[in-house]
Amino acid sequence: MSASQSPDSADTLPAIEIETAPQPRYAVIWLHGLGADGHDFEPIVDTFDRERLPAIRFVFPHAPMRPVTVNGGYVMRAWYDVYSQDFSHRREDAQGVRDSAQSLLALMARENARGIADERIVLAGFSQGGAIVLHAGLRHPRRLAGIVALSTYVPLADTLATEACAANRNVPIFMAHGHDDGMIPYAFGERSGALLRAAGYPVVWHGYAVEHGVCIEELRDIETWLHDVLAGAA
Repeated sequence: MSASQSPDSADTLPAIEIETAPQPRYAVIWLHGLGADGHDFEPIVDTFDRERLPAIRFVFPHAPMRPVTVNGGYVMRAWYDVYSQDFSHRREDAQGVRDSAQSLLALMARENARGIADERIVLAGFSQGGAIVLHAGLRHPRRLAGIVALSTYVPLADTLATEACAANRNVPIFMAHGHDDGMIPYAFGERSGALLRAAGYPVVWHGYAVEHGVCIEELRDIETWLHDVLAGAA
């Protein structure tokens, strides 16, 4: 098992790809958080027990470079702009969220072209990346295998009810958050999970003794969830 760069394409973001076995039938597209890149979560693949999981292509794309308002306009990798750290009075970069969702759809289309149908694709993301997979996945018109949203929240929540697609009304959703998260408050993420459950989505919620990051216990729970979800995928 080794990492490689994704095939060159003007239509898709550059990405790191890791195949756990030849001819994978499943894909996990995993989006990093603000200021990181596709290498950030690359090491998680080695923490998973490959004997428990089918052959998977992990795709770790790099977000575009853009100025981020909350960081003084500094240019960094970001899926959308952040105007303020005050989560009680948020003004959201709706266009940035929607643009990144389209970039994610292009990555999914590339997996389709390589023989992996949407129903065998898991969308995963951390922080900003988690927000994008929730936004895109719940609005996607074809059934997905599942969604993993870590240390994050539902973006553009006011439009979800009218934009959500029936195909993913019962998609399995794994949400997790650190109790000591100083970037995105635990309570804010928990409210997003409650919002989705109230709308009928089958959210599995986990809290961990960690700050704005992931821990080994969390990765073990994700591995178990992936095993169960992919076992039920076509």
